[in-house]
This record gives sequence, structure tokens and C-alpha cells, in this order.
Amino acid sequence: MGFQDNDDNFGTMSKFATVTTQPFAHAEPQTSASHELNHGADTQSTSWRRNPRSHARKLAHTLSTRHGWFGDYNFAALCLPRLFPWKADSRLNVGSGESPFYGVYDELPIAVAAICGFQHALAMLGGLITPPMIIASSLNLSGETSAYLISASLITSGIFSAIQQSAIPLPFGRQLGTGLLSVVGTSFTTLSVTTSIFTNLYSEGICPLNADGSRAACPDAYGYLLGTAAVCALLEIMLSFLPTRVLKRMFPPIVTGTVVAFIGIKLIGESAIPSFGGGSSCHGTTTLCSGTDHRAYVWGDAHYLGLGFLAFMTVVVTEIFGSPAMRNASIAIGLLFPLVVAGPLGYISGAPIAAAKPITFLWVETFKLRVYGPAVLPLLAVYISLMMECIGDVTATSEVSRVEVDGEKYDRRISGGVLVDGLAGIFSALFTVPPLSVFAQNNGVIAITKCANIQAGRWCSFWLILFGIIGKLAGCVRAIPQPVLGGVLMILFGSIAVSGVKVLQNVTFTRRNRFILALSFAFGFGTLLVDDLFDELFTYNGGNKALKGFLDSIIIVISTPFLISAIVGMIANAVLPMDEEDRELQRMRDAPAMRAQSSSDEKLSA
Repeated sequence: MGFQDNDDNFGTMSKFATVTTQPFAHAEPQTSASHELNHGADTQSTSWRRNPRSHARKLAHTLSTRHGWFGDYNFAALCLPRLFPWKADSRLNVGSGESPFYGVYDELPIAVAAICGFQHALAMLGGLITPPMIIASSLNLSGETSAYLISASLITSGIFSAIQQSAIPLPFGRQLGTGLLSVVGTSFTTLSVTTSIFTNLYSEGICPLNADGSRAACPDAYGYLLGTAAVCALLEIMLSFLPTRVLKRMFPPIVTGTVVAFIGIKLIGESAIPSFGGGSSCHGTTTLCSGTDHRAYVWGDAHYLGLGFLAFMTVVVTEIFGSPAMRNASIAIGLLFPLVVAGPLGYISGAPIAAAKPITFLWVETFKLRVYGPAVLPLLAVYISLMMECIGDVTATSEVSRVEVDGEKYDRRISGGVLVDGLAGIFSALFTVPPLSVFAQNNGVIAITKCANIQAGRWCSFWLILFGIIGKLAGCVRAIPQPVLGGVLMILFGSIAVSGVKVLQNVTFTRRNRFILALSFAFGFGTLLVDDLFDELFTYNGGNKALKGFLDSIIIVISTPFLISAIVGMIANAVLPMDEEDRELQRMRDAPAMRAQSSSDEKLSA
């Protein structure tokens, strides 16, 4: 996950907000070339059936010629670093001319497809390994189980990325998938509610505690999360059948921007900072943090902070001096380079690598899938957030791929993307992985590599599945010291918060919008700074477990900053009357959808 594209990281809705608030801002991608690309998308799937012999000859030519392997791509532009980044005229001469832009269904050289796909996989790597590591740490799962969760996350993300990139026709003019270079990964949004859910499971005695009161391993809690997430995913599937303009009206940018900002802010304090200081297991205690025998210190020790700061600065230096390829993979580099220092100094244990299996796959470990009542409402809200995230990401991918960002085809991509997002919530649970969502950082890779081709996306899926099958890779990830992970997560989660701020930047700050934002911020920051505000709201101690579970779920929702801020924002947006200025802005936002609907009606009448 490259920090150079921090405005697009974590599935932001920044591009969605831009299209929503400035409906005529994206006329440039709608060119004749874009039309040809879309026409190619409609015909490519059947062309080989009409002339299989011609298709075979073309494939043989591609495999046997230099142009078929490498084309005219300018690899130097992708690989050379910026030696003097502060000089206005410091751009290096990286070859004659720029690389051509490869559209969604253009013919793409094999090496270019493989390399661009590898870039996408590296850009996703940091985001894919983080959620399973945080969840495994929260539940004190064994090293073998933690390594499996990392591998399963990579494999499942590769599988559903391939599905999301398809455009499988469905009845009633719909499709499954976006048909674009969309990539899918384990969602960070789920992490914002898992802490509260796991805390409830331990406090209710469902998960065991050690003799000293610390948490014992609880794989059953993970099964509760997966089972409940699978059931709640049905909501996103149903929402995928609503018209896009209705979804935009229900979830305006002033709500989506606030949601994304609070997710990033909460994750910084809840996961990044504890890891930066030595690990969440020893945070707030005087016990030594787990590590190698001769490198165990109390939380916040200077040794840990120095190692975390090294990882932090590695990402910063890569962003300043790195080549486009390096900046795309800055998060992965930030995790790897500090190991050169941490290894010789004794911060790394070889035990996780030795214990990891050489080869692994899904279902090597399984969990009992169950539904946990108090987690239903929070996870329903999570899936609404994932849907908003998906709409923004598909819009951004459409724009950078130079295809339409409104109209009938755009609406099909949106509904197809949200549908796959919902189905992934069900099947990812069966694959032992938390909910998935469309990632947005690949949009930066598309912009830099000038490759929006679907073949690169399929190579990305291949690389992710390969990374997951190699079990030792997960063992290496587990061996990364917590401070190194924390230093990188500070930037990763910070970029999420910045993405939310950019969405809000596209909101016109009328008096009404300022008041809505003030109400959302009041409750969002309130629960963020004082997290026990609603702990004593309900005092029910009866024997009705269903009622107690329902009350617990309400507490989880209103105690989670991004959820309470979203609820307050949506209610305020629905209740507060519009002034003339607000109504004019609403008409401008609805104009593209109305034009598209009118055009569709004319075609039907003709």
C-alpha cells in the first residue's frame, strides 16, 4: 500500500464525493477511446468463440515475439528514483517518450501485465496482513493460527479480486463484478468494532481469562465474528439492487467523509500507537512486552520507540526519494528495511518462521461459525460503510481507467461491485476470513503505471494467491517486531483519516452542512476521547439473554466513533430543512443521474 496515494488509501470515498458534488468535473474520461474500451468489454468475452483459430494464432504470436512480451513500455520511468526531489527541474530523463496507456481491454504485453500486477499486489500487501495480525493479537491466538490467518487473507483476497474484476452478465441488465481493475482485501472497517465485540465476549465468560486476569486464547470468538459477519452481509447484497442515485442521496459525502476520518483516527489510537510502543498486550502495564529473551522491555521503552521511528522514517524517505515502483510499495518497504537493523540487534525471533508451514491453503484451520447477537447491529453498520466505500472506490477506478463515471454502464459497475462486496462477506467467512472490501490504493498504481488493463488485475490475483500459499511468508510477517509494525501503521491509518478529510473537502460548507458536521463531530470525538461514556446507559441484569444482547449491541454501536457519528449525521441530514443554496447543490448533484435516466428511457421508447 503506497503512501504516495494517501488520498485514495483504504477505500476512500474521495472520488465518489467529487463526482457527487461536482457532476461535470469528469468529462475528460468520457472520450471516444473510452467508448471503444467499453465496447471491447462487451464483445471480448465472445470473440474467441466466433473465431477460435484466429485467437490461437494471436496467442502464439504474443508468446513468441518480443513485442508480445514487452511491447513499448517505458520500464525506466517506473524504476528510476528521484535523486533531487526538491528541484523543479529534477525530473530524470528516463527514456524517449512516455509509456502508452493500456485501457481495460487493450492487448497488453505479458511482462507488463505481470509486473503491473505485481505492483498492485505489493501495494496491497501491507493492508492485507494487518487486519489478521491485529485480530490474532487481540484474541491471543497461537502463532500457527496467526500465520494461517495471514495466508488465508492473501488467498481469499486474490480469489475475490479476480471475481470483482469480472463482469458476469446477470438478468435484468445487471452484472456480477465491476469489469475493471478492482482489487479486494480484508477490510479495516471491521477492526473498528472487533475490539468492543471481543471485550464483550471476554466479559461474558464466553472467552476464558488467565489466572492473572489477562486474556487467554479464544478462537471461538473469531468464529462468532465470522458467523455474524456472514449473516449481516445479506444487507449489502440487498442494498446492491437499489439505484445508485438513491444510495448517494441516503449517504451523502458529509456522512461518508466523517465515517472514514473517524475510522482512521480510532485505529491510530487503538492499534498503531500500542504497537509502536511495544505491543498491545503490554500496553498500560508494567510487565515486559513479549519478544526475544534479551530484547524484552516495558511498553514505551526508548528501544521500542527508536525501532518504530526507523520504520516510520523508512516510509517517509521512500516517499521522498523512491521511484514510482518503490513508492507504490512504500508500506512493504517500511516493514522490510527496519529488519536489517532489528535482526542483528536481536529483536527478531526465528521461531515464527520455523513453525510456519512451507505450503498452506484455506481450511488448514477451521473455526466454529456462530452468530453473536450483540455483534449484529454493529456489523450491519459496518456493511453499510463497506457499501459506501465500494461506491467511492469503483468511481475512482472508473475515472483513472478513463471510462464513464455516470450513466447506465457506470451504474452497472457500481451495482455489480457492491453485489460482489456483499457476496464476499458471506463466502469470506466460509474461507475463514473477516469481511472484505474493495481497496482504493490500486488507483494510484494505475495512474503511475498507466495500465488499467484487466490482465494486470488477473496477474495481481495470481500473485496474492501465490503469496498466501507460501506459508513461510506468513511466518516472516509474524516475525516482524511490533514497533516496526506500529511505525508503519501510524502512516497507514493516518492516510485513512486524511482520505476522510478529502471527502469533506468536497462538501460545500453551507450553514446547514456545518451544523450537521458539528453534530457528528460532537458525538464522534466525544466517544473517541471518553470511550466509557455510555457504559452505564443500560443497567438491565435480568435473565433475558436476548434483551441483554440487544442492549449490548446498542452500546457497541453508540460507543464506536465512526458509527455514532454516521447515525447522527444521517438523522441530521434527513431532518434539517434545506435552504435555497442547499437545494441548488442537490439539483447539481442529481443532474448526471437524471440525464442518464432520460437517455435510458429514450432508448427504451425507441
